[in-house]
Amino acid sequence: MIFGDNREAVIKNIQKAANDRDFTAKVEIGDPQMSLAERLQLVNDYWQRRKSFSSKFNNHVGHALFDALAKTLVGSTEFRGLENLNNLPIGGAILTTNHYNQIDSLPMKLLADKMHHPLSIVIEDTNLKLPGFFRYLMNYVGTIPLVQSPSYIANEFPKHLSHALVQNNWVLIYPEQEMWWNYRKPRKLQRGAYYFAAKQNVPVISTFVEIKDLPKTEKKDANFYETSYVVHVLPPIFPDVSLSANENAHQMMQQDYQQKVAAYEKIYGKKLNYDFLDWDIAGWRGHLTSDKAE
Repeated sequence: MIFGDNREAVIKNIQKAANDRDFTAKVEIGDPQMSLAERLQLVNDYWQRRKSFSSKFNNHVGHALFDALAKTLVGSTEFRGLENLNNLPIGGAILTTNHYNQIDSLPMKLLADKMHHPLSIVIEDTNLKLPGFFRYLMNYVGTIPLVQSPSYIANEFPKHLSHALVQNNWVLIYPEQEMWWNYRKPRKLQRGAYYFAAKQNVPVISTFVEIKDLPKTEKKDANFYETSYVVHVLPPIFPDVSLSANENAHQMMQQDYQQKVAAYEKIYGKKLNYDFLDWDIAGWRGHLTSDKAE
């Protein structure tokens, strides 16, 4: 997790990116830097390692840790709109949500558990090299790393995605791509999640996570209030069999974005405006703007 000066620096990066409307900007500090060749080798090694006995053992440990973390860290998460999932077809699905911190997959884990689906998580390739405990989780909780290489995206990635979906998994894909820490607003989406949903002919489980400030400040940093989460489950989105994958990707992406924006505006009672306000960062007690009304 990030604390103190690093967190304020990240918030300044979010401010600049939001005001520039650069919605896929990297705002984190100290992310691993690797060449394409190094990233391809990293991911190839990951898939090779998955076949080993030690990796299978660590996967059992990793999933047990993931379960425990979800219950311990976000066990108080509320879920609204579960009735939208009542008539889903049997099988796997793509799950989308906003990307707001390092553990934002945990509420999605609780949601998948509620609906009796295993969860797979699509991650950026360099997440396999994150420091410490996060590296272990990224390697051993059933992640599907994505390399921004045309050949990998066309050949390897769909194979691993299909394998997860036929096992009844929900596959979590962050269509906002980059993580913006505690950022409340839904950002413009990228088409990949929807293209793969159309190609695999599976629904998109659309969600938006509300981040609520609690009255208590964090123990490690008094500049921030503790926060809690409400997962809003929105109507699922289905591919149209009469459209091509590209046409579906655009249409489904637009529908998901519109649903997330409508959810945001209803939850927070304000129109979406990307001009940065201090309020955009949930729990933050600091100031970068004059916070004029939206």
